[in-house]
Amino acid sequence: MSDLCIDSAGTGPPLVLLHGWAMHSGLFTPLLPRLTRRFRVHRVDLPGHGLSATVAPYALDTIIAAIAAALARSAPDADAPLTLLGWSLGGTIALRWARKDPARIARLILTGATPCFVAQPDWPQAMAATTLRQFGDELAVSYRLTLQRFVALQVLGSEHARAVHAQMRGELFSRGEPSRAVLHDALELLAGTDLRAEVGAIAQATTIIAGGRDALTPPAAGEWLAHALPRGTMRLIPGAAHAAFLSHPEAFVAAIADGA
Repeated sequence: MSDLCIDSAGTGPPLVLLHGWAMHSGLFTPLLPRLTRRFRVHRVDLPGHGLSATVAPYALDTIIAAIAAALARSAPDADAPLTLLGWSLGGTIALRWARKDPARIARLILTGATPCFVAQPDWPQAMAATTLRQFGDELAVSYRLTLQRFVALQVLGSEHARAVHAQMRGELFSRGEPSRAVLHDALELLAGTDLRAEVGAIAQATTIIAGGRDALTPPAAGEWLAHALPRGTMRLIPGAAHAAFLSHPEAFVAAIADGA
């Protein structure tokens, strides 16, 4: 099993933070003073991102197996049932993990999350397949500019866009550059994943925190999840975009507490 980077801090029940595509767990640093008062927080660099080695094949189940094994090695306290906080790609991983191992996962917190990233005839609340494909094509031509453009898209519409954009750009390559191959594989994973048929069987209490101005995963996707999940609740942060935990940290942490 590949080695993954996990940073742990705080005391309390275990909370695992799972970040989004092309990012790393350092983006969650501003939340730590608020979260570590209540949780033992484990920030995970996903396979092939940040300081973590990749896995093969790059699929949800192998990613979950790698994270579970790394937690068992580096965080013995994480033997207790886990709360997963999944952002974007991390939300997709959290949904599958909860369905795959219900005894291990106690609760989900999903932000910027969707069961299906690509629009379908019966699923308009998602990005066009051509948009996702364009990111893959542009990675081979202009790697850094493509990732910087992706950061700009994540803050589009946020009432604190300038500050959050500067924050995310400053962190983007602070743990090195993920390989083009990994990013391509992760995009293929997102493009090919549709968890809508699984959601009704996910019994864990789930808090969905959506940015009202999210251009990547529209709030309608969060509303769908809140209705489809047996124990789902929706918390909307009106002025936030895709990175609500950075732009509105107080409201974000309050939403976590409300759903506890």
